[in-house]
Order: sequence, then structure tokens, then C-alpha cells
Amino acid sequence: MTRIILASASPQRRKLMEILGLPFEIIPSKADEITQMTRGCGHLVKTNAMLKAREVAERLGEGLIIGADTVVLSSKSRLILKPSDLKEAKKNLKELMAHPHWVYSGVVVLDAKTGRVESAVEKTKVFMNKLSDTQIDRYHKLVSPLDKAGGFDIEGRGALFIPRIEGCYFNVVGLPVATLAGLLKKFGVQTL
Repeated sequence: MTRIILASASPQRRKLMEILGLPFEIIPSKADEITQMTRGCGHLVKTNAMLKAREVAERLGEGLIIGADTVVLSSKSRLILKPSDLKEAKKNLKELMAHPHWVYSGVVVLDAKTGRVESAVEKTKVFMNKLSDTQIDRYHKLVSPLDKAGGFDIEGRGALFIPRIEGCYFNVVGLPVATLAGLLKKFGVQTL
């Protein structure tokens, strides 16, 4: 069996990897991510996913390394990453609630031994209901926004104000599972 490594410490990605039904290891990447968008969101998330996978591949020298990166793009074309504090999280959430926005994830599978790479970008449109300042503060007491792209979750309490999406649900959580399964299949790894 091919060794499969997720280059992420994200608890959301760990849970989503379990859907694949494959044994995997977690070895978080130490790569520095790019935070400036120069050639579009898709390019940014794919580049960061590659940086993460490559850093772990260089340390291990074997296995299929999965790198992933997720960001949010507001309707104002502003890149929204993980907020640094609750004030920024609240400001970001109010902006995201004003208009539909996009969640982008880049996924890379890298064979550490051969250097072969397969990659993809997933994009999902998210619609949110507007919350009052008090409701946002209550939400942030229940769900820490500081470890999430955009500062919200869809799989937990965020579901209460996200009435619909267009695209992959798992992409919004942080790892487009069907996309990843397709990439792994190119390496001969079957998930079904």
C-alpha cells in the first residue's frame, strides 16, 4: 500500500481525509505560505498547496504527499485569510455577509520519490444571511474564527447563517474530497 501523507494540521482536513477510507498519516508542513494574490486566487491556492506538499516531500523522500490551501475571496475581490483577531474576524464576516463570495481550495498530490505532481483548484460560491453585531459576537464565542479561512465554519454553527452554496460543500470545509479522490486515482489509488 502506498504511503499517503496529509501535509496539514487542520482538524477539518483530518476528518475529511477519513471519508476517503484510506490509511494516512499527518505530517504538517512548515512551508511559508504566499499571502499576496498576484495571478488570481486559483494560482495562489495551488501554489501554496504545492509549497506545503514539496516541503514535506523533501523531508520524507517517499509517499504521496497531499498539500491543500483554502482562501476566501470577497465580492470586492479582497483576499480574506484566517483572521488575526476577533475584531478582524467580525469585520471580515460582515463583508462576507453583504454579498455572495467565493471559497477557493488548491489541492496537490506529489509523489515524493518521482516528483510527479497532479493538482486541481476547486471554487465554491457561498451565500450568507446577515447577522447583527450581537449575533456575530455570540457566534465567535461558540466558534473560534481564528483557525478558519474567512473566519467561519460551514460544518458547525456557521450552517445557521449559510442558506446555500453553489459548488462543493467539502471545499468550503477545507478539502474538496471528490477532487482529491480523482487526483489520487491518477496515481492508481482507489477510494471506491
